[in-house]
Amino acid sequence: MVYRNAMRTVWTMGFVAAAALSFCFPDFVVFRFTQAAIWSIALTGLVILCGVSGQFSLAQAALFGLGGYGAALLATHTPLSAYAGLALAPLLGFAAGYGIGRVAGSHTLWTQALVTYAVVIAFPQLLRWRPIEHWTGGVQGLYLDFPTPPTHLLSNDRWAFLLALSLLAAGIWLAHNLIDSRSGRALKAARDQDFAAAAQGIRVPQARAAASGIAGAYLAVAGCLSAWQFGFVGPGSYNFALSVQMLFGLVIGGMHSLAGAILGGLFLQFFPDVTAGLGKGFSALLYGVLLIAAMVAMPDGVAGALARLAAWLKLRRP
Repeated sequence: MVYRNAMRTVWTMGFVAAAALSFCFPDFVVFRFTQAAIWSIALTGLVILCGVSGQFSLAQAALFGLGGYGAALLATHTPLSAYAGLALAPLLGFAAGYGIGRVAGSHTLWTQALVTYAVVIAFPQLLRWRPIEHWTGGVQGLYLDFPTPPTHLLSNDRWAFLLALSLLAAGIWLAHNLIDSRSGRALKAARDQDFAAAAQGIRVPQARAAASGIAGAYLAVAGCLSAWQFGFVGPGSYNFALSVQMLFGLVIGGMHSLAGAILGGLFLQFFPDVTAGLGKGFSALLYGVLLIAAMVAMPDGVAGALARLAAWLKLRRP
């Protein structure tokens, strides 16, 4: 209990410090950290889906885009406040994620990969479908404005960061409570041995579908925030490469740790700066090499490696 209280204090101080430091940097720097926070929200959902429940998905780009398009459609075709999109996003994401989980969750990882791959390939085509392109904007996409900050003392970029940081903090807290709850233990049991879990009365397909729905809600919220930040949604933005990019961040950060979601979000945002000077070809090569090296050297990601290092230092302490 003492350890949990201490860690809760550390997490709280970290988020408060991040919020305070945002007032010390120019807007363009704050903008980049906002995108890192958005990545982290999306990866938190994937920690629940892949790390806790042991499923595999390539549909995250479609769920991410669902949140963005939900916000854009409300902003373009209704008189509702832009913030209504933020309320709609988790509902859309959960419904879509739960549906995907009901179809794919009871099958093997290979089947899950194929089903979710079909979803991410079909989603951009659906957005271009002629009967609905007057709603979705077709290949041209849709533009939307960032919601007005609550006070003129906050710029759009700083308000976007504080909003994303607050949602990330709430998402981490909810995910932590879920993982430590009876439902979280049921998901881990279904991940480790589904037959034994079913023998204990756990309804494995329903549990996996619920995990997929929760992950979808996180991804859709992240997609809504990203659409606000860039002011545009289009079919080409939510493709297979985006799904792979999220999986890459999940593996590097650590799929079994909520801290790994934050580390993965920072990695996805700032590591491309390191490789950009190498040229596009070498950048992609370095990404591939790093992914292989990370899986071999750090099977639990950076978060797992740091945890092992902390345990080793603790044992070495006299």
